[in-house]
Amino acid sequence: MMVYLLEAGQVLLALGLAPGLVGLIRWMKARLQNRRGAPVWQPYRDLRKLFHKEVVLSENASWIFRAAPFVVFASTVAVSFLVPLLAVPLPLDGVGDLLVVVYLLLLGAFFLGLAGLDPGSAFGGMGSSREMTVAALAEPTLALAIFALALGAGSTNLGQIVGRTMADPLAAVSPGHLLAFAALFIVMLAETGRLPVDNPATHLELTMIHEAMVLEYSGRYLALIEWAAALKLLIFFTLLGNLFIPWGVATTPNPTALAIAVGTLLAKLGILAAVVALFETRVAKLRLFRVPELLSVSFVLALLAVTSSFLLR
Repeated sequence: MMVYLLEAGQVLLALGLAPGLVGLIRWMKARLQNRRGAPVWQPYRDLRKLFHKEVVLSENASWIFRAAPFVVFASTVAVSFLVPLLAVPLPLDGVGDLLVVVYLLLLGAFFLGLAGLDPGSAFGGMGSSREMTVAALAEPTLALAIFALALGAGSTNLGQIVGRTMADPLAAVSPGHLLAFAALFIVMLAETGRLPVDNPATHLELTMIHEAMVLEYSGRYLALIEWAAALKLLIFFTLLGNLFIPWGVATTPNPTALAIAVGTLLAKLGILAAVVALFETRVAKLRLFRVPELLSVSFVLALLAVTSSFLLR
């Protein structure tokens, strides 16, 4: 019973931290650009405001448009049950693995793409087309990068990958591990709509990808989509922090180990948020036809990681 409560607590923690993580990156970027910026808790205020606003729907919107926010949010929450956030092993580790995580994320992207097309607006169709192009290039790299780690662990289960790396610390500095980390970092930027692939702070026609798809949403539907996007960012940060540098993850459900796990997780999230904020203040958005070139680089890095893992086994 204790482990089920721990699993549910992990998910609630992720849901609570996700908006704050987005706010932290925005605040750090503002400070690095010599601006005061909005406070870290601004995304929580935005979500509360959106949940209380009236929903305005296009006359052309069908049930797909109404259902998509719930599918996107539910699929992202389902992924958070399978990602090792604080402790391993957990009861649901046997239910899903790497492939389930990849396909659940793809399910959310697919429904969001359909929702962008559904009202028949020009911006929505443009955003869906761009998002599907990015997703088609990024998802194989995501699977391949984590598969490189799975080869060393002998399993595609994320909990077992964490346990294997903790048992063999030298694996964390192997070439395959480092190449897979670089590939997954690039994929994280693409999947979460960060620079240089997308710019979450703009609504210009030439630069929008994710924002173009959700322009027609308002009220609680938009709140669910924004919350799911923040949770997706936290999930990718957790994959980068706990799969590649798993120290701090609790292996027993006792209070001391869990307190250390929470502190370690917050430190990892803070470091990755600082890296992303610093990176985004130093790079410009790529032109759309250059994005496949960047994702091709990440795919090659992931492929080299798998090859290296085979050769060094």
